[in-house]
Amino acid sequence: MGAQLRVYKRRIQAVTATKKITKAMEMIAASRIVKAQRKVAASKPYATELTRAVTAVATGSNAKHPLTTEVETPTRAAVLLVTSDRGLAGGYSSNAIKAAERLRERLASEGKEVDTYIVGRKGVAYYGFRERKVEDSWTGFTDNPAYSDAKSIAAPLIEAIQKDTAEGGVDELHIVFTEFVSMMTQNAVDDRMLPLSLDEVAEESTRKGEILPLFDFEPSAEDVLDALLPRYVESRIYNALLQAAASEHAARRRAMKSATDNAGDLIKSLSRLANAARQAEITQEISEIVGGASALADATAGSDK
Repeated sequence: MGAQLRVYKRRIQAVTATKKITKAMEMIAASRIVKAQRKVAASKPYATELTRAVTAVATGSNAKHPLTTEVETPTRAAVLLVTSDRGLAGGYSSNAIKAAERLRERLASEGKEVDTYIVGRKGVAYYGFRERKVEDSWTGFTDNPAYSDAKSIAAPLIEAIQKDTAEGGVDELHIVFTEFVSMMTQNAVDDRMLPLSLDEVAEESTRKGEILPLFDFEPSAEDVLDALLPRYVESRIYNALLQAAASEHAARRRAMKSATDNAGDLIKSLSRLANAARQAEITQEISEIVGGASALADATAGSDK
């Protein structure tokens, strides 16, 4: 019985140590969410105004450019998947991967070949384990991305959209990331970055009561679009990285809180079992003492006779 009690005590000590770790990780993730939210909010105005500027240039000219021109029969698409570098975040990365798989199936059903680009070690490991081809990958910054990271990711994607498909280029550029809605809600979404849908932007501006600005183009609309193309892609990727980082921290906080609560429940259960084992041990010792005393009394009474 004493051995069983020692086992319970060791398990309680181990779970208590784990609970301290998960509680610390929960607090760290919670502190980082606020900072990540501020970065997301700060990046939105620039991305919004840049999109409006691109739309104004495209609608105010007849320029044909990969940024805004739809291909009649697109045959190839690039998909950028944003996952995390670390685990312990619940279903964060797996949900993004599932969204990318659904997008891939949809594009394939439309007769398009898919080139995959991945951010985060979890996505790289997923595709590597299944021996799937990945055009390029980036790791090491998913929980705290910088604008320079977005620029390095955007470079090969911009090069691919500017190339002809016969030369390895693509007709469309999609991104799959986890959108931060609130502390409790994060949704894996897929979004087409290029070509930019001018009708959707115009409808959104009309709904908000905004008027797209008019510009004079110097030296030409094509040159303006060439200059805006990398800025637009970089800003969209950067905003997606920031939202994904905020979502990762929120998912990790939620997962660590659940782990901490479960550890507390397990400690209570083990404590009850340990108390029961200790009570059983005490009861057994009392029974042995009483039995021994009774036997000694009987032996003493027999010798007196």
